[in-house]
Amino acid sequence: MVYLPGGEFLMGTDDEEGFPSDGEGPVRKIKVNPFYIDSHTVSNEEFNQFVEETGYKTEAENFGWSFVFYKFISPEMKNKVQQLSGTPWWFAVEEAYWFQPEGPESNIEERMNHPVIHVSWNDAIAFCNWAGKRLPTEAEWEYAGRGGLEQKKYPWGDELTPNDEQYCNIWQGNFPRENTEEDGFLGTAPVEAFPPNGFGLYNMAGNVWEWCEDWFTNHPDRKMDEKQINNQTPKVTRGGSYLCHKSYCNRYRVAARSSNTMDSSTGNMGFRCVMDA
Repeated sequence: MVYLPGGEFLMGTDDEEGFPSDGEGPVRKIKVNPFYIDSHTVSNEEFNQFVEETGYKTEAENFGWSFVFYKFISPEMKNKVQQLSGTPWWFAVEEAYWFQPEGPESNIEERMNHPVIHVSWNDAIAFCNWAGKRLPTEAEWEYAGRGGLEQKKYPWGDELTPNDEQYCNIWQGNFPRENTEEDGFLGTAPVEAFPPNGFGLYNMAGNVWEWCEDWFTNHPDRKMDEKQINNQTPKVTRGGSYLCHKSYCNRYRVAARSSNTMDSSTGNMGFRCVMDA
């Protein structure tokens, strides 16, 4: 883990590339206490150790399925899966779990150093409890993601590909039909792929969405009404994923936000942990 001293920073953005409806702004001064954070997202190897020691079963396993991106589904499987309405690139695949990410015909033998996926917020909490850690608050995540820079678009600066070099795993090409894989990956990349940010943290942009502790609200200055919270109340996710593209989901920017319900799992969602200093 990496120690971060905390302090005040400018959170959020008013940039024209942002999504005001997501509650990215306004820019405001936030203070965070010192904390430790994983240098990378939890890997398949680390999650496997957790499962071996506890016998834990993820929510996807209990439900019997999870969402998989269409390019990872074999022609034979496409006749057996359900397409998601509204986002036709997602398919509900039976027996798609963290250890067989594309369904029964797949495995993670060559991906032990990739981020664990198909994990819900509740699964992430279970891992944190076992590891003696916790999920980051949204403010902690953004403070860490900025890597010491102030109000930059990305963890490394304002230019997406400085010197034509790839700094994150996102979609290149024409989403969702063609990925030119200029960054070297169609799906997930190893957890320590690409240069770390100024704090020594890997993949704070792209690769997989990362669960945060906070409830999601479009108004960052308003607290969630406890009476309205239920199993379908969304939690914050941060960082974007290998499926993000500027044409529809420009959310690999460090201030960008998204959300999902606590029991949801997909092939592009993972997490990293923090600890109080």
